[in-house]
Amino acid sequence: MNKQKKPRLSELFFLFFKMGGITFGGGYAMLPILQRELAETRKWVSEEELLDFYAIGQSTPGIIAVNTATFVGYRTAGIPGALAATAGMVTPSLIIITFIAAFLKTFSENIYVQKALRGVNISVAVLLLTSVYKFGVKSILDKTGMIICLLSFSLIIFAGWSPIPIVLLSITAGIVMHFIRKGMKG
Repeated sequence: MNKQKKPRLSELFFLFFKMGGITFGGGYAMLPILQRELAETRKWVSEEELLDFYAIGQSTPGIIAVNTATFVGYRTAGIPGALAATAGMVTPSLIIITFIAAFLKTFSENIYVQKALRGVNISVAVLLLTSVYKFGVKSILDKTGMIICLLSFSLIIFAGWSPIPIVLLSITAGIVMHFIRKGMKG
């Protein structure tokens, strides 16, 4: 871990509280914020570790943002860190959902709320594109990676495949290519 100091539990809680409170669009929209806050600014984890945590967070049951917060908290401060980061991530949602539930009818019919949410959707799309670009540059390391990326994209977008077989095929292709390259060297 590329950390300068072990974060305090309160630091983990409040950082993830802030992210949970300002991140609209779920775990995907949170990715650039995680990268900036955890890998670049605080250096609690490396970008590679963050990508691994995020990938594991996507493939395990539950919400990506919460899973990722739990992994980061555990990596930086053990089980207490996992609990603090997870609590920080979910607390703003619990507060917001409780508030919305109390005034749901008023919110759903309010034209200003509807327009604000449309604007938030555009911002989330930009955040997602930024994340795809930043992590794509770090993840696609060679021609094989580019081929797997383009083929995966094409099968999902144009052929309508589910992402599940794409991920399984990509894993298989990566393993096969590893052994092919290893065999060529030795």
